[in-house]
Amino acid sequence: MRHTVLAVLLALALPAVALAHGSDMKGGATSAAVQKAVSDPARAADQSNDARRKVATVMAFAEVKPGQKVVELIPGSGYFTRVFSAIVGSQGHVYTVWPNEYAKEDADDVAGSSKLAADPHYANVSVLTQPANQLSAPEPVDLVFTSQNYHDYPDKFMGKVDPAVLNKQVFDALKPGGLWVIIDHVAPAGSGMADTDTLHRIDPAIVKKQVEAAGFVFDGESNALRNPNDPHTIKVFDKSIRGHTDQFIYRFRKPAAK
Repeated sequence: MRHTVLAVLLALALPAVALAHGSDMKGGATSAAVQKAVSDPARAADQSNDARRKVATVMAFAEVKPGQKVVELIPGSGYFTRVFSAIVGSQGHVYTVWPNEYAKEDADDVAGSSKLAADPHYANVSVLTQPANQLSAPEPVDLVFTSQNYHDYPDKFMGKVDPAVLNKQVFDALKPGGLWVIIDHVAPAGSGMADTDTLHRIDPAIVKKQVEAAGFVFDGESNALRNPNDPHTIKVFDKSIRGHTDQFIYRFRKPAAK
């Protein structure tokens, strides 16, 4: 009964998602594919967070669809990994990337990724470990995605990766027309990267500037995770805001080959 109700709610919500972002979702995730993915019994433990994390909206905005190849940077607990896996299906593949530097700080989640990839239900998931400043994929991909981790790359524990290096490597990993989707915590306007290592936030304006400098075209944004009550001046782990920070979702497109 629970899965039936969830499917009905998603069926009602997804058309609104398409309207909100000026897209009829052609070429993106179909409502049926998203419904199937989020309703998968294998991710039952995640479903209590779906409304808060707006997973159906995020998947529609990322335009992920069956058969695609996806790179997910720093996948955390695998929340999005499980959804990507279900949407792209057996003809697609999900490459989860753990930078070596980050893996040292999060051994439990890295082990979780390896366990997930070993599960036959997630046979289309692989785990890649590599230096933070040497991002690469085994094949050209349709989507590179990261949630709440773009701000980590310039920090000391990651080896102070130059955003220009990261964005160029993402550009090179994508097929022509491929997408680079970034979700992150909002820092005060004009702050640039000043708060990445302290508050774990980044100014959306600097992200847009950095990514466009690598050759990407800004392709849209979603306000699904915005929270006007977030003061932007407290650490994202503060109990008063954790799990409900103001987050931007940006989509960038690699120009199609001429």
